[in-house]
Amino acid sequence: MNKTAIKNFAIWARNKLIADVSYDARLIGITEDGIAKPLPQSFGGTQFFDIGTAEPYSISGEAVRQRDKLIGVIQQKEKDTDYKTAYQYVIEEVAYTWFNRLIAIRFMEVNDYLPSHIRVLSSESGKLEPDLVTTPFDAELPFTAEEEAQIFQLKQDNKLDEVFRILFLKQCNALNEILPALFEKTKNYTELLLSLSVIDQDGVVYHLIHDIPEDDFNIERGGQVEIIGWLYQYYNTEPKAAAFAKNGKITKEEIPAVTQLFTPDWIVRYMVENSLGRLWVEGHPDCGLKENWKYYLEEAQQEPEVQVKLAEIRKEYAALNPEDIKLIDPCMGSGHILVYAFDVLMQIYESAGYSQRDAAKSILENNIYGLDIDDRAYQLAYFAVMMKARQYNRRILNGENTCHVYSIQESNSINRAHLKYFGAGMDDIEKNAAKMQLEGLLDTLTDAKEYGSILNVESYNWDLLRRFVAAEDTDGQISMDSVGVEDTAEQLNRLIDIGETMARKYWVTCTNPPYAGMSKMNAKLNNFVQNNYSDYKSDMFSAFIVKCSTMTLTNGFCAFLTPYVWMFIQSYEKMRKYLYANTTIETLIQFEYSAFEEATVPICTFAFRKGYVPKKGCYLRLTDFRGGMEVQRRKTLEAVDNHNCGYYFEQCSDNFAKIPGAPVAYWVSEEIYKGFANGLLKNHANTKQGFKTGDNERFLKLWFEPSIENESLYCKIEGKKWYPCTKGGDFRRWYGNFDYVVDWEEDGFKIKHFVDEKGKLRSRPQNLQINFHPAISWSSISSSKIHFRKCGSQMMYESKGPVLISLDDMDYVLGYVNTKVYQAFIDIVAPTLDYSEGAVLKVPYKYDRDKAKQISQDSNECTNLSKEDWDSFETSWGFKVHPLVNMSKGLWERTNVACMMEHYYGYLPETSCSLEICYLLWQGQCKERFEKLKANEEELNRIFIDIYGLQDELTPEVEDKDVTVRKADLQRDIKSLLSYAVGCMFGRYSIYKDGLLFAGEPYSLQAFVDKLNDRPETISVEELERAYCNEGVVVDEMFFPDADNVIPITDEEYLDDDIVSRLCAWLKVVYGADTLEANLDYIAKALGNKGSTSREIIRNYFLNDFFKDHCQTYSVTGSGKRPIYWLFDSGKQNGFKALVYLHRYTPDTIGNLRIDYLHKMQRVYESEINRMQDMMDHSENAREVAAASKRKDKLAKQLKECREYDEKISHLALSRIELDLDDGVKVNYRKLQTAQDGKFYEVLADSKNIMVKQRGKV
Repeated sequence: MNKTAIKNFAIWARNKLIADVSYDARLIGITEDGIAKPLPQSFGGTQFFDIGTAEPYSISGEAVRQRDKLIGVIQQKEKDTDYKTAYQYVIEEVAYTWFNRLIAIRFMEVNDYLPSHIRVLSSESGKLEPDLVTTPFDAELPFTAEEEAQIFQLKQDNKLDEVFRILFLKQCNALNEILPALFEKTKNYTELLLSLSVIDQDGVVYHLIHDIPEDDFNIERGGQVEIIGWLYQYYNTEPKAAAFAKNGKITKEEIPAVTQLFTPDWIVRYMVENSLGRLWVEGHPDCGLKENWKYYLEEAQQEPEVQVKLAEIRKEYAALNPEDIKLIDPCMGSGHILVYAFDVLMQIYESAGYSQRDAAKSILENNIYGLDIDDRAYQLAYFAVMMKARQYNRRILNGENTCHVYSIQESNSINRAHLKYFGAGMDDIEKNAAKMQLEGLLDTLTDAKEYGSILNVESYNWDLLRRFVAAEDTDGQISMDSVGVEDTAEQLNRLIDIGETMARKYWVTCTNPPYAGMSKMNAKLNNFVQNNYSDYKSDMFSAFIVKCSTMTLTNGFCAFLTPYVWMFIQSYEKMRKYLYANTTIETLIQFEYSAFEEATVPICTFAFRKGYVPKKGCYLRLTDFRGGMEVQRRKTLEAVDNHNCGYYFEQCSDNFAKIPGAPVAYWVSEEIYKGFANGLLKNHANTKQGFKTGDNERFLKLWFEPSIENESLYCKIEGKKWYPCTKGGDFRRWYGNFDYVVDWEEDGFKIKHFVDEKGKLRSRPQNLQINFHPAISWSSISSSKIHFRKCGSQMMYESKGPVLISLDDMDYVLGYVNTKVYQAFIDIVAPTLDYSEGAVLKVPYKYDRDKAKQISQDSNECTNLSKEDWDSFETSWGFKVHPLVNMSKGLWERTNVACMMEHYYGYLPETSCSLEICYLLWQGQCKERFEKLKANEEELNRIFIDIYGLQDELTPEVEDKDVTVRKADLQRDIKSLLSYAVGCMFGRYSIYKDGLLFAGEPYSLQAFVDKLNDRPETISVEELERAYCNEGVVVDEMFFPDADNVIPITDEEYLDDDIVSRLCAWLKVVYGADTLEANLDYIAKALGNKGSTSREIIRNYFLNDFFKDHCQTYSVTGSGKRPIYWLFDSGKQNGFKALVYLHRYTPDTIGNLRIDYLHKMQRVYESEINRMQDMMDHSENAREVAAASKRKDKLAKQLKECREYDEKISHLALSRIELDLDDGVKVNYRKLQTAQDGKFYEVLADSKNIMVKQRGKV
């Protein structure tokens, strides 16, 4: 089935139909702005409307009555809402009604189900003109003589669309006789708003025929009724997205789209086979049906006493006849579950000796029931069930058969004054009883579309109510009071049918209920769930699970597809205990986290028996199998055939209560259950959630954004503004993820008093006593394994980086929580990857005194190894010097280098340059650190596996991907070396001193000298130069930071102080002038950029990729890009590019950049253009002239770009913009590009993705 084509068509068709219907409504004076009155010249049965053309638009006769009905429907809807919403609702209703009818007719014509056997929308020969248009009178549709003449004339005039409209409406009216719920008589307002074409290739009919393969509709060629469900789901794509995207609560009109989710076919089969199928085969074990059911899970082997109880239950099943089994889907959507239930019921009937023809009729009459709040879903479900019946009984579509599927209706519009006209001929007792019960039903169904199937309807005397309504008596008098009694009777009968369906008990309830957190729902629905399902109010689906169990007979079956959060998290604990006490879980499949592409939540499917039996259920754990639902399907089939597959489990729900919170931990072994019985971590540690700022954009920054002078990174220093804080982070164990600082100036005064416009505190300054104390932290939300890190006494703790405070030795606890043993335990109590403060303590814990010393030593070494790795990269505040520079300091000691190479590699590798030697040493060091950490983690795993006796469940081995220190990576490490070199060019770092130098303080050469000397103003620049000379360092080779904080990047070697020239100077100082070329070659090879020489390759890297890499380096997941080296960029021609270091920026920087660099580049381009022109004028070499001409054109474009850029830069230069580092990168990125007049001039690279968002601006 081509789902892409189906989705594209459904979304497009909805918009097209709404546009067409709106246009037709506009022609008769009905728009979203209001309803226009007919023009004054209207007369008798004709009305005129102004449509902005010379001639007004006119309607007459039946069309006038249809318009009046349309207005009445809009005004009735307007009573519940406003006019605009009512108008949109009715237009949408008309659009989807015609959409549903088109889909239904397409399905019927492809499968030859139309009574006439003549195609309505297409032609069997493939021609554009439908067969019905070609031979309209062969379809045996009822035409008057006038209509026949009209059709003849229109065909003769070649007005095919007008012929098609007449015939299409005739066909719809004819189908009313056999499918009245979908094809209502079209003599209503929907006909007035029908505008279809068969010749327009941009029309809905043409796209339906040509976009979706015909075989997708053809049941004999792999197509199936399932296509109706996919069309329904995709039709709702945009309304669903709009409802989720809006601020505010979900309205009752939006609930169907928001909660609609089509159930994949194989999951439907699993649900039906393991509920309806199990009910029958357990009572009729010799029927031989389950061999046909691929997804049926055989019952686990049970204890003898359980088998006795089951035998008693199965006697009840054995007494059932097929007609006795009533099944309901209370959230039926487009009817997919009901359609497959029909197939299974057909098998049951046939096994009992029925013919298909008789069985199909009986299934409609006795077995299948469905409910939904969505009228459009009801139409499709009704059609799907009737088509399934037609598949088995060709004569079922005779107008005498229908099915028990209903769209839940509200009683709000019922005229209760009419009740006095019913019950004629009944005695007073019966009449009063009927009236009282009917009023009770009407009260229950008030606003019923808000609540749907979770409404609780009493079991009234339904036969009495039907007799009461049937006995209508107005004494033959028509009065104002009695007008509309017949309509009221029709509505009451519909509500009685719905009420009885909602109140009935069923042998099987099978559904995919709505998933929607109650926080997004409107007040009425919220209050209803709170009052009626208070213990199960977390989500709509949990209320439905409980409601469905009450709709089901004792020993009947329920089957569901739901999010699997109910299995584990605390807010669903009462629901779990309800299920354990009142039901028996028979089978359950837990899917991989993101397997269901159509949902945004992890899901499971399961079936339970109503009533408690202490039996083992069958469970499939598919959480490790990625690749979508097709992979999950194949793994399910493997498990059905092979219970030794490794992910099939048998478990009794009685065991679940042995674990705190009673999660559905079906895969847990007896040893793990024992672990929980022997004490928990909560008795040996505390956890706390950290503070919430209320506005992280304002109060949190990445540590490298503010001035280092305002930060207290290494220990708590009073009087500073920014203090380090945890905030979760990527998967990393032991140490690291220290990225953020928080504004805690004056002991957090601003955060503690951060209120909204009403004075309500927005922040949550909680658990402040834990700040500035050593602790263990972790990421409370993770898409991977849980990971814990040690934090020092300088740290504060934000809510997403909570803390664990150990009452035992911290290193012992840290060693335990980073093991596979702890992971196995936490997977049971928090398998949804939400590692809350409570969950992390609900795991087993033993303090083994004999092994405590070794555990603490191994854990401490792991922390130190992780810290070494974290501090090796410049995004750590503990970074001192780049490792490839640090390695260079020992290159003069050849013996030592050789020993280290032997140690790391076992031999002396051949090298091409000093930089390669440094890289090989660094690579060896990384490998040694990685392997040592891995060995320590495996040893800790081994120890704790022994402590808990889990040798049969776990192995100590650790996969490389789970070791969270980095191995060497040549390209990454060379790029980081270049980044460090740029840092040295700006004075952020220096090869002469470890750590940060200038990160917010004013720069001068004397300040630089003072930084190196550590004794301010005691040595002058000249004295420093002499000192270096006396030590054998030539002053010209000493590397000083850039004086004016501007480093140009050019596409050719125009300047002697561009970034490539500066890099060469830096490499000479670090690695020696004699190895410069070899080192450049090594760098170029590692980068892999385009270029014919090493310098050209490096130049192209700086020109095209350096800033992108820098932005990626200076970002954290969720933070966005926060570069500290800003790229001034004129545009795509690379006319002008220059880096500026944020922390050395001054109000003069842009002016200096403009005068000293931008204007200089303009002069360079002008000179080069003249030189190219001179070459073109005087060269006799044609190739040389062509090359010069091409280069001249390029230079001219660059010059033009620079001049345009200069115009923008000039406004900013004159504004002399001040920046405040405390505002952070995002705010300052916008501020620097905003002139005094408030106008924005984009001069920096990637502004849209970096700077803070501002409404109405870039």
